[in-house]
This record gives sequence, structure tokens and C-alpha cells, in this order.
Amino acid sequence: MTRLRNIGPRVAVIDTRRAKPPPKTVDPHYLTPEHRAWAAEGARLAGGRCQDPLCKTPHRTGIRLFADHVKELKDGGAPLDPNNRVMRCGSCHSRKTAEERAKRMAAPTSSA
Repeated sequence: MTRLRNIGPRVAVIDTRRAKPPPKTVDPHYLTPEHRAWAAEGARLAGGRCQDPLCKTPHRTGIRLFADHVKELKDGGAPLDPNNRVMRCGSCHSRKTAEERAKRMAAPTSSA
């Protein structure tokens, strides 16, 4: 019977000071005047409050809000449809984005 060796010492550790991740790139859509106006209108209508139904602090005002697409653009959501917009605080926006990303990654990919 062959014994397996411990490969721990044979695996090199990446020096994160030199191996930097690629810089984040923004979809050009988010930089357009149309998107900025769409987001500003949402913030005005939201009255400075998070509209996420799961928000733990929905009555807090004076916070930074993010215009979030209910159905993400990557999933075929309409980019400037007011019905596809919810204003979310930072924590709600991060939570929702992570949930959607996890769903997308868990979905089986179709191979042709």
C-alpha cells in the first residue's frame, strides 16, 4: 500500500504584497448621465430612507443610498426602468448583491 505524503510544505504561499488582484472595473452604464438621473430620482422619491423590506434600520435618515436594480442587469433587468429600482442602504445593498451573486454561481451553466 502506498502512503500519501503531506503536500503542505510543497505548496508555495502567495505573497499578497506582490500578487495584487486586478482593479475593479465599473460597467460603463453606471457612469452615464441617464443612470445618474435615474438614481437621483430614486433617492428623492425614497426620502433618504432604505426601501429594502429586510432592512434592520429602515427609519434611519441621512444615509448614503444605492440605487439597486431589483433584477440585476446581468440577469436581464431593465437598466432605467423605475419599477426595477429600489433604494438600499449600504448593508442591504451588499447583502442583496452577495445573495444574487451566490445564486448566479450556483446555477448550472448551459453547455452547447
